[in-house]
Amino acid sequence: MASIGLSLLIMLVSCFGASAARVISSPDPPDAAVDLNDTSFDAVLKTTPASFAVVEFFAHWCPACRNYKPHYEKVARLFNGPDAVHPGTILMARVDCALKTNTKLCDRFSVGHYPMLLWGPPPKFASGGWEPKQDKTEIRAIDDGRTAERLLNWINKQMGSSYSLDDERYENEDHGANASDPGLIARAVYDIEEATSSAFDIILQYKMMKSNTRAPLIRFLQLLVAHHPSKRCRKGSAEILVNFDDLWPSDRLSVNAQEANVSDGKNALKSFHICGKEVPRGYWIFCRGSKNDTRGFSCGLWVLLHSLSVRVEDGESQFAFTTMCDFIHNFFICEECRQHFYKMCSSVSAQFKKTQDFVLWLWSTHNVVNERLMKEEASMNTGDPKFPKMIWPPKQMCPSCYRSESKKTNGTIEVDWDRNEVFKFLVGYYGQLLVSSYKDRGLLDGDESVSLADNVLTSANVVAVPIGAALGIAVASCAFGALAWFWRSRQKNRKYFHAHSLKNI
Repeated sequence: MASIGLSLLIMLVSCFGASAARVISSPDPPDAAVDLNDTSFDAVLKTTPASFAVVEFFAHWCPACRNYKPHYEKVARLFNGPDAVHPGTILMARVDCALKTNTKLCDRFSVGHYPMLLWGPPPKFASGGWEPKQDKTEIRAIDDGRTAERLLNWINKQMGSSYSLDDERYENEDHGANASDPGLIARAVYDIEEATSSAFDIILQYKMMKSNTRAPLIRFLQLLVAHHPSKRCRKGSAEILVNFDDLWPSDRLSVNAQEANVSDGKNALKSFHICGKEVPRGYWIFCRGSKNDTRGFSCGLWVLLHSLSVRVEDGESQFAFTTMCDFIHNFFICEECRQHFYKMCSSVSAQFKKTQDFVLWLWSTHNVVNERLMKEEASMNTGDPKFPKMIWPPKQMCPSCYRSESKKTNGTIEVDWDRNEVFKFLVGYYGQLLVSSYKDRGLLDGDESVSLADNVLTSANVVAVPIGAALGIAVASCAFGALAWFWRSRQKNRKYFHAHSLKNI
């Protein structure tokens, strides 16, 4: 009996020891610093939303480099990845110069010792190199970064910031001061990419592709091909359109085949990236809330819709209106939000003939939503304290938009808007300011608006798909010419019947 008890005790100790070992040997978190090589270096630094970059040139065999890595990672975790405290500010990257494939890249930046740290605007890294005695260069060597504390202190001196290794997510930035910063809306293009990619992922995750949602998605992709502010998203949308029949054949969207078809389509889509391989990034910049559960995707989607609205031409404003209404009704996962938006869409009795009318309708609709949410969030205390809902734009951003203000009996403010001035402001804000940083980085074509009016059939019950999208691609960028021709050749005589008119959404 004693031997049995001893055996049991040994088994318990062994089990406990095994469990403890498993806990102790839990895998380390993934590196926050981005590993780059000769192939990826220019592309990543050209397209990053970050204002600055730190690049560490090292050798994997170097003991000093291995010892320095934990210090570099401490700083990198502040700025890189979905859990970053200050995302989209600084890109922290690494290049292993011991790899032969990176020899030319390391020579480009005159790497003479390990580890070597360089600092500068990302586009300057992508477009050039560095030499120690080079004059008038925006790339600088970091001469005091041997520990995480010293590296972050050096960065703070360059930026006039006060970042700390103890910073917690969303807690150490004055968001309100930047709410109307024109430079921030210029970087919102990255959030539009994030929202576009996230919306597409939601469609797949919740298996929303059905026989009656096929045409609305095709029409929305058409709109993105022609008018998305990001060239990457236009190109990615076009590639999905080209392969749409292979991904979701119309004869496989019956109720019985739906489950298998969505699964097949999702697997096939792994090779497609609607806004590029780097997206989604897992964080927001312009649409970042002060709390995890505020702003983010809904903000990014609104900015996407506004940016599309100011890019359409007069003859396509009705197409854009019905396309957006259909998309929100069929693919926006928040049921109450979807129903409210549907109600506002269905209340429009006359067709839009001018871009200005459509842009102002969307703006007014957004303000109606904000006014409703203001009351709900105030009563439930669920709003973002640093980004409270407001009637937009505020007077300090567009004084000429306001003719007069008066206070209602319920305490709210009623504004007499100068709608012509509001339209000018919206076009400037969601058009010119929003894309300014992209033009500098070559991510946006010079021709921002491509008409679909003459090429897309948009009656209430039928949608021709998508010859107009091909023409849009061809006009938008000569690089897309072959893709456009291929799309036209596959779709020339085909129409998709759209069973749901706006009245029935």
